[in-house]
Amino acid sequence: MRTTTRLVALAAASALALAACAPVDDDSSGSTDTASASGPGALDTLTEDVLTIGTSDPAYEPWIVDNDPSNGKGYESAVAYAVAEQLGYDADHVEWVPVTFDQIIAPGAKSFDFAINQVSISPERAENLDFSSSYYDTAQAVVTVEGSKAADASSLADLKDVTLGAMVGTTSLQVAQDTIDPTTDIQVFNDNDQVKQALTSGLVDAIIVDLPTALYITAAELDGGVLVGQLPAGDDPDQFGLVLDQGSSLTEPVTDAVDALRADGTLDDLQAEWLTDAAGAPVLT
Repeated sequence: MRTTTRLVALAAASALALAACAPVDDDSSGSTDTASASGPGALDTLTEDVLTIGTSDPAYEPWIVDNDPSNGKGYESAVAYAVAEQLGYDADHVEWVPVTFDQIIAPGAKSFDFAINQVSISPERAENLDFSSSYYDTAQAVVTVEGSKAADASSLADLKDVTLGAMVGTTSLQVAQDTIDPTTDIQVFNDNDQVKQALTSGLVDAIIVDLPTALYITAAELDGGVLVGQLPAGDDPDQFGLVLDQGSSLTEPVTDAVDALRADGTLDDLQAEWLTDAAGAPVLT
């Protein structure tokens, strides 16, 4: 009798030990919490234990301060580090690589795990790239300088006959074409530095850039800069997404990270810290 009782006790203890070692499903779907599956070594990054992030060089304020994305200053630098933290990577496990806008949006293998560079999410680009959910919704804006033909413009019609400039391959260029429909071709430049130089040298009468950039350059970079107004976005605002290689295993956890930052108010806080208020920028009709 004593032997039987002892055997039953040993069997019960063995069962408890096995149960404690068995994997436990968090829910019936078998999904895994992003945080528990993240961190150096947990994700399939280009370099083991490192999260590699791409952005342009030069990079411009208010997105990157002092052309140094590693300093955490500027909206996109701050967002990138916040996403990295959500994924379990501290600043010591983040590396930045310089990439051009064209390299970011081109099909094919990437030199980064994700890129952040004011890249608008679009169905055409999504045919060759993966995007996270939007980390910033914005509009496009028209900028000029005092004394130009566009300085007194107050409507889209006032801009039809002026010479406009924009960066190649950008939503700024497409939106300007669609909403203004100018009588002369929009002048296209390789980057926003060239766009601004074209304006200050008189090659164009006005330029089209995203609204935060427009607010910054009129306040801090252009002598006599004038923010003419915003181009109408309707019900479809321009949305910036983090760019990943098509089919990347990181797309889902990166998107989950962006969504978490939106839900807990981090994105709103970073926008308030780094992006100028759009008050005083009328919508042109």
